[in-house]
Amino acid sequence: MNPTLTLYELNRLVRDALETDLPDSYWVEAELSEVREVRGHCYMELVQYGNGGPLLGRGFQESRTPVARASAKCWQTKWQQIRPRFEQVTGQPLHAGMKVLLSVSANFHEAYGFSWIVDDIDPTYTIGDMARKRQEIIRTLHEEGVFDLQKELILSPFAQRIAVISSENAAGYGDFCNQLADNEYGFQFHTRLFPAIMQGEQVEESIIEALNRIYSLSPRSAEGRLQGKNPSPEGEGDWEWDAVVIIRGGGATADLSGFNTLALAENVAQFPIPIITGIGHDRDESILDMVSHTRVKTPTAAAAFLIDNLSRTWEKLENMQTAAVNTIRQRLATEQLHIERLAGRLVPAAQALLTNRKHRLQLIEQRIELLDPRRLLQRGYSMTLKDGHIVSDSSELKEGDTIETRLAKGRIWSVVKERPLPRPKG
Repeated sequence: MNPTLTLYELNRLVRDALETDLPDSYWVEAELSEVREVRGHCYMELVQYGNGGPLLGRGFQESRTPVARASAKCWQTKWQQIRPRFEQVTGQPLHAGMKVLLSVSANFHEAYGFSWIVDDIDPTYTIGDMARKRQEIIRTLHEEGVFDLQKELILSPFAQRIAVISSENAAGYGDFCNQLADNEYGFQFHTRLFPAIMQGEQVEESIIEALNRIYSLSPRSAEGRLQGKNPSPEGEGDWEWDAVVIIRGGGATADLSGFNTLALAENVAQFPIPIITGIGHDRDESILDMVSHTRVKTPTAAAAFLIDNLSRTWEKLENMQTAAVNTIRQRLATEQLHIERLAGRLVPAAQALLTNRKHRLQLIEQRIELLDPRRLLQRGYSMTLKDGHIVSDSSELKEGDTIETRLAKGRIWSVVKERPLPRPKG
């Protein structure tokens, strides 16, 4: 019968065996299921999914069934060296769901049990895995036909109603609002904050929830109609917001992992309002940036973009106004010249017409003068009138009629005594 050992003695045997059989460091591939920092030390939970073979990328199709788990630790002294280099190369900190290549050595403590001690982490391995996941998401978005949907939306040239997705206390949000409020043109923008978590594992869920809230307040949604927001009969132009701005800034950690997920990209790509992103990362472009309507670098750049959009509209309106005034002035000048030329032609024509009519009147006056009965009287003729009418036939008179005889000089009134005899025929 083997001798009885205390637990400490047994654990010490395990420790001695490990130190003898596993004295070296080993590079191991694993996925992080949990990462946390405690008093400067980094504690990790490692997991491998699949069917017992190597990880995806070596000819095996990965499942989500864990086939191995382990705990790992990186002590403060080493962690202070590894962390900044890893984040500088990858552009993000270690987080759950990330695949890593770690250099580890076996450690067994009699009181705390077994763990792997992390000596180094290769950031280039993680970059490769991130790139693979990124390309898979991009390919999926293209296959679904949604990758460019946001680019097909038209940002209103009068965009002033802005829904903002940001952390409420972020410096970038304050910079964005101040930039809009203090613009040099005096434009008035109307913003509303829809708070969201902009860093860490809850980014995807939080931003999607904010987008759903923005949509619910539109007149097209059921909730919007319950709040009295009636859509137009045509169904167009009846959104509560002209644009959505997703911004982040002011943090020291450049973590874009939450902005590179398929679910978030699908929600943004299919959102019916133009989305502008300014998540404060100069070097890398996230998938969220790719599928958005417009990508800028920072929150202040997002504000400048909206101000420039409105200023271009203002400039176009001013140019149109100037062009309209100039066109009217040119038309008035043309019409004035036309009137002056027309008047220049009308005056001679009118004068010629008046001269012609005056000449015709003179001829008529001459004819009338020649036919004046007074000229006949001056030649020795006389006229006989009855009741002011010339008597040209004696049969017009009867006995007792008073007649007037006009001579060249004077008049004679007579009374008919007898009816004049008819003029002989033949």
